[in-house]
Amino acid sequence: MAQKLTGKNILMVIAPKNFRDEELNHPKEIFEKEGAKVTIGCKQMGKCSGMLGATATPNILIKDAKANDYDAVIVVGGNGSPEHLWNDSQLHKLIQEADKSNKVIAAICLSCAVLAKAGILKNREATVYETPESLKELQNGGAKFIKKDVIVFGKTITANGPAAAKDFGKAITEAIIKL
Repeated sequence: MAQKLTGKNILMVIAPKNFRDEELNHPKEIFEKEGAKVTIGCKQMGKCSGMLGATATPNILIKDAKANDYDAVIVVGGNGSPEHLWNDSQLHKLIQEADKSNKVIAAICLSCAVLAKAGILKNREATVYETPESLKELQNGGAKFIKKDVIVFGKTITANGPAAAKDFGKAITEAIIKL
């Protein structure tokens, strides 16, 4: 059987500390099994630590990543997201460039707020890991919050947390195939 994502490049952005292990690893395994090249981006180089003990080493700094080099830009969630990713202006710029270039843009868990803060969720359906802060960010960003595990709205995909990580990866795979 042919791999569905052969020749596709995917950027997965993580927080340097407390990214959610399953939200990185489950989708990444799906993408690589389908033949995609996965690049990990972060605001710093060196070993990054997940909430449950996983580690990951970024390949590129967020500030050096270019949206046009990727078919999809994905922001991984976890407790480190609000501190390290929500207000990262370089990440916001990357997401805005990806949106303008009609790329697949996805976020899971608390990182759905990053898409809202980047300004790309206005009038789009989205979900998020529900906290008072994350719901407020979606509202401030003009998103239409839907309480579901995974929301696909055009080329924008959001998921509400680690339990949805595999379905999130599958939804992103399908969206990239349609590019």
